[in-house]
Amino acid sequence: MRLDKYLAHATGLTRSRAHGMIRSGQVTVNGEVIKIIGFKVPDGAEVRWREQSVSPAGKRYFMLNKPIGVVCATSDAEHKTVIDLLDLTNKKGLHVAGRLDIDSTGLVLISDDGEWSHRITSPKHGCDKTYRATLAEALDESAVEQFAAGIELRSETKKTLPAKLEILSPTEVRLTLGEGKYHQVKRMFAALGNRVVALHRERIGSLALDETLLPGQWRELSREEVEALSAQ
Repeated sequence: MRLDKYLAHATGLTRSRAHGMIRSGQVTVNGEVIKIIGFKVPDGAEVRWREQSVSPAGKRYFMLNKPIGVVCATSDAEHKTVIDLLDLTNKKGLHVAGRLDIDSTGLVLISDDGEWSHRITSPKHGCDKTYRATLAEALDESAVEQFAAGIELRSETKKTLPAKLEILSPTEVRLTLGEGKYHQVKRMFAALGNRVVALHRERIGSLALDETLLPGQWRELSREEVEALSAQ
């Protein structure tokens, strides 16, 4: 592959900016500064830009433990985004597969594979999401049956799909649902006259949030994790 094309694919730079980086001596191949734009990069060569090793990426898949105050967006004028938290040279094409509100925490998936993301977020593929919620008031046991039957939301013509509710304490619950309506979890409890004061996503499909990830930390998904989610 030509060096300019290699650098552009690996970093997200435009081809013209890649030309400038190469000509200014900021790119090395196997430790040697290369200023020839059309230089053919040998197979297995180490290419470094600004002292960082770079390579053209295939499809990328990450999990992140979202903290409060960060938004699930590719860019935002006022708040830090989950994409900002990724310490990557090339963030081109990355998007969030299933958003969380700014005041919610937990598992967020990020990828540049649009088809994979659609399978995860589309209700017809049955990729359930599990949340742990803290409520403002004690919840009656009858709520378990109400969630299983579907909840009528304001401004909605149909009930929500059946959801599994587990009451952990009077004000703490675990909820698993297969939809992703706008503010759905909060609206479901609001329909019962209650209010969510804290919401944390624990799981998406077969994938649970890595317990070793502190808020704001992330890691790549393994091939097995990616394929397991794809199969659901």
